[in-house]
This record gives sequence, structure tokens and C-alpha cells, in this order.
Amino acid sequence: MKLAILAVLASTAAAFAPQAGTTTSTALNAETSGRREFFNKAAVAAAAIAGAAPAANAVVDYENIAYLGGSNIVDLNNANVRAYLKMPGMYPGAAGKIVSHGPYTTVSDIYAIPGLTSGEKEMMKKYESRFVAKTPSPDYVIDRINNGLYR
Repeated sequence: MKLAILAVLASTAAAFAPQAGTTTSTALNAETSGRREFFNKAAVAAAAIAGAAPAANAVVDYENIAYLGGSNIVDLNNANVRAYLKMPGMYPGAAGKIVSHGPYTTVSDIYAIPGLTSGEKEMMKKYESRFVAKTPSPDYVIDRINNGLYR
């Protein structure tokens, strides 16, 4: 029994051992070096084209990024509703109404929001010096009410 198990193990191991022998040249083997040269030349050409391409004129940074909640000043047109958390009494009521309406051309436009209570108007007046009305940016206006951050 032990001899039979040993024979099975030896034959299994022999099946995975590299075979020593001569290799024959076929048409596919002859094309390997030509294929390799072709792909090397293609890679060099692609790198040359990519290196010669002009730089893109994309806007990398939003120039008013500080007004989106990273400073004491808040942009009424682009800041997210959570930027008003730094102003006690503004969030969620008055802040929600500000971001739901607009765009605003001036800071005083926020007093024309329909449905504002006198308390909300007083709170807005208290923080009016911390508001600016920058040009709306499509990248930020879309996230004013819900920026996708959940607890």
C-alpha cells in the first residue's frame, strides 16, 4: 500500500517537472522577436506623442475655495449648508433657506427669501459681515443642500 502511494506521488511530481529536450522552431517562435520589436517601437512612439502634447488649460484650484467653509467668511452662492454650522443660530433653519434659494447678486438679497421669520432675519443680520456673494460655480452649486456626507 505504501509503495502504491509513493508511486502515485512520484508520477504526479514528474508531471509538473520541466521536460528536458530540444525545442523546435516554428513559425510562431520565429515571429516572437519581430513582435517584440514592433511593440517596443510602438511604445516609444506613444511616449513621444504624449510628451509632445501641450499642457491642458484646466482650472486646478477654485480661487474662492476659502469661502466654502474654511474661513469665517461664507459664500452665499457656493457654500454647502454645513458651512453655517460655525454660526450659532443659523443652522439648520436659516442656512437651509439660504442654500435652497438663490443665486444671490448681493448679500442683501437674502432678506427677500420667502418664508423668513423675524428671528432668522435677525440672525442673518448678525452675521451679514461674514457673507459674500461670489459668482455661482457649477462644481459647488450642485452640492449646496446635500454634499453626500452622512454620519
